[in-house]
Amino acid sequence: MTPVKPLFVVDDDEGIRSLLQAYLEQQGFVVTSFPDGESFVEHLRLHPEPQMVILDVMLPGIDGFEVVRQVRGFSRVPIIMLTANAEETDRIVGLEMGADDYLEKPFNPRELLARIKAIRRRTEVQAAPANNDVERYRRFEGFCLDTLSRNLRGPDGEDIPLSGTDFQLLTMLLDSCGEVLSREAIAGITRGRDNLPMDRFIDVQISRLRSRLGDDAKAPTLIKTVRGKGYVFTAQVSGSANASV
Repeated sequence: MTPVKPLFVVDDDEGIRSLLQAYLEQQGFVVTSFPDGESFVEHLRLHPEPQMVILDVMLPGIDGFEVVRQVRGFSRVPIIMLTANAEETDRIVGLEMGADDYLEKPFNPRELLARIKAIRRRTEVQAAPANNDVERYRRFEGFCLDTLSRNLRGPDGEDIPLSGTDFQLLTMLLDSCGEVLSREAIAGITRGRDNLPMDRFIDVQISRLRSRLGDDAKAPTLIKTVRGKGYVFTAQVSGSANASV
């Protein structure tokens, strides 16, 4: 049996921490909780990555947005943010900073579990070894993406940090190079659920990925918007088994 990786909960509300820890441990997770962002970030730097992080936005000291910013400097661990603010702004900011999903408080723990399982399934599919390594490395406009390690190297030779959702979206675009992808199709892959009305998740993710690639949002050359239809990746893509090709 494959051992379950730890799951971290970061929330200053002791009641919520206790509730989530008890519920998730009943579901087979190994849960470690933290009351603030500083202790969590320090712990994450020194220990193996957890399977996922459940992170509250409102924290004492550094808030959840700053935690995401710091974590994305050294880790791609999936992050689900919890927000008590019904305003769309909080969700958009969290996604732009590198979170993978969000959930509004108060929430049903069963919905949180469903989000965790959906992200786990997508992560496991990405991590599964391919039948061959013919196209392990994907290249476009000087970029090189290692689809096994999920590392992206830019034209200048520097590594570009990608969150789990960044990687999902980029690989989807590369695999469908030249084809228009609808927002609904992208939502189905990156979120595992329908794209809800007024849900700007896809727009934010596209904007963030463009930023990662240095693609000008006002005049993009890599990821172009097809009005009323979706998005298309227009650069030429090649694949190889050798990193040095």
